Amino acid sequence: MRVAVVTVGDELLVGETVDTNAAWLGEQLRDRGVSVERMTVVPDRTADIARVVNEYHAEYDAVVVTGGLGPTHDDMTIEAVAAAFGRDVVEDEAAVEWLAENGGYSRDDLAEGTAELPTGCRFLPNHEGVAPGCVVENCYVLPGVPAEMKRMFAEVADEFAGEQRHVVTVDAAEPESALLDRLETVRSQFPVTVGSYPGEYVTVRFAGTDAEVVEAAAAWLRDRVDPVAE
Repeated sequence: MRVAVVTVGDELLVGETVDTNAAWLGEQLRDRGVSVERMTVVPDRTADIARVVNEYHAEYDAVVVTGGLGPTHDDMTIEAVAAAFGRDVVEDEAAVEWLAENGGYSRDDLAEGTAELPTGCRFLPNHEGVAPGCVVENCYVLPGVPAEMKRMFAEVADEFAGEQRHVVTVDAAEPESALLDRLETVRSQFPVTVGSYPGEYVTVRFAGTDAEVVEAAAAWLRDRVDPVAE
């Protein structure tokens, strides 16, 4: 399963808020065997959100969008997602009923636009807040508040699945440039993905769906690098 993650918010683009949602979703999806192939941050601008969602929903098995839900002036995600799928935005009766039964909100209590969702979507309840999420075809729209996003993702997590990937790392006390030939050789000999991450020492990360092959690739390199002193 191939997935794109889209996070919405001007505050993310100017560095006022760190985009922890994307990192958390990437880890959760990876652990479910899903291949996350795009992480994109877009501003609070309807046209930009709609364009990215329209492009990604056609290219990937699913799109996860977080942020920009609610009735305030800069909450544009619902309108944008509706536009991407050519749908209207209407007050969702399932959302209104859920908020009344579980939050104690009457229709009159809700700020205008709170329960508005794209027509024909699947409503997702917000157990940690008020603004509902939804699913439109293969697009999952979640809140930007981390606690709300994580709880709502739990509602749909089982809909994301793929082959379980196994990961093994090897630490090498050598410059990354010195490892290039050996990394190229291990890539050619084993059907795994290989990434190298320099720091105090170089960590080489092997990943694949066959645990034995991943371990064999790691063992091959481990036998051919200078180990990190303990």
